[in-house]
Amino acid sequence: MSELINAFLQRANQVLEKLEPLLPTPATTVDWETVQAASWQRKGNSSFFRPIALSADIQLADLLGVDQQREQLQRNTLQFMRGYPANHALLWGARGTGKSSIVRALLAAYAAQGLRLIEVERNELADLPFIVESLAGLPQHFIVFCDDLSFEAGEGDYRILKSVLDGSLERAPDNVLLYATSNRRHLLPEQHSDNQNWQHGDGGELHPSEAVEDKIALSDRFGLWLSFYPFSQDHYLAVVQHWIAHYGEPAQLSWQFTDALAKEAISWAQARGNRNGRCAAQFAKQWVGLQLLEQKA
Repeated sequence: MSELINAFLQRANQVLEKLEPLLPTPATTVDWETVQAASWQRKGNSSFFRPIALSADIQLADLLGVDQQREQLQRNTLQFMRGYPANHALLWGARGTGKSSIVRALLAAYAAQGLRLIEVERNELADLPFIVESLAGLPQHFIVFCDDLSFEAGEGDYRILKSVLDGSLERAPDNVLLYATSNRRHLLPEQHSDNQNWQHGDGGELHPSEAVEDKIALSDRFGLWLSFYPFSQDHYLAVVQHWIAHYGEPAQLSWQFTDALAKEAISWAQARGNRNGRCAAQFAKQWVGLQLLEQKA
């Protein structure tokens, strides 16, 4: 009898070893009193919040040349945190112009007042109903943030996401807002063919306008649209000066913004094909670091 029991237990252990990878992983409980930001993660059959540390080195005052967009999103966030009506926001436009930085700067500004940030990848937005449900009733105010949200031509899952967003956003509790960034105003590529063949013909679509509206309906889920445009040269150089002062101040770097330095900054941008805030900050880091290195040498 003991041999049968031992054989049974051994067999049971083998079965459990095979089943263990398929079992849900216990999720770590997040203490939102101390955790300011988290990302929504999937691991095996489990989904959970993973606390993350976001750098607070970018403040709202660092975002130059996007004053109107910054002020609008800041007002919308304050309305939200004070319990007043507020809109889900879509920040769209040229890359590197401060869309994501504004959202993270808002967290740095208002985390002490209970603002929290949850980053969600596009492929995980299908979990939005579960995310929203888990946050309902908590004392903090949560911005669910989807960075670089867009779809390529031919991708059909935007319709699924549209339905998810429609249901989740309409029923979102008062302490949850969705902010998203994208390089595209309507999150989908707009093609010349969308505006062709508007005349009814053999084999043509009976209501072509409805096909176009279906493409832009996803972005309509956001009540607040903020547009970001490429920097002018003067705007770019002003941002370069700001970041040189920012990175040079701790080391008490003495410098002047000469014509030669401006030309160097312009050449840096031309070599990258970008003239934006990210490029300006990268040039400032390179230039300040080189000056300090030469001083030490």
